[in-house]
Amino acid sequence: MPIVKVWGRGQLTIPASIRKELKLDEDTSLTIVKAGDVVLLTPRKLVGDAVAKKASRAMKQAGLKLDDLLADLKKQRERYNRERDGG
Repeated sequence: MPIVKVWGRGQLTIPASIRKELKLDEDTSLTIVKAGDVVLLTPRKLVGDAVAKKASRAMKQAGLKLDDLLADLKKQRERYNRERDGG
């Protein structure tokens, strides 16, 4: 079992073999959980990034551009405001 040392300011190095196996790179965020005397680190995928990638793929498949979405959003807001204002 690998041993790691906590360095100044609480930093530690995750062994290369574990980083490779878990596909961790320098941009990976980790969630830390303390359970009694145990510290658990788990890779945390940023939700915003995943949503953005999924939306980008869906837009590409539908042949949409950002300008198309913004124009539709403007129309939807105008319709909402008309309905809200009773017009």
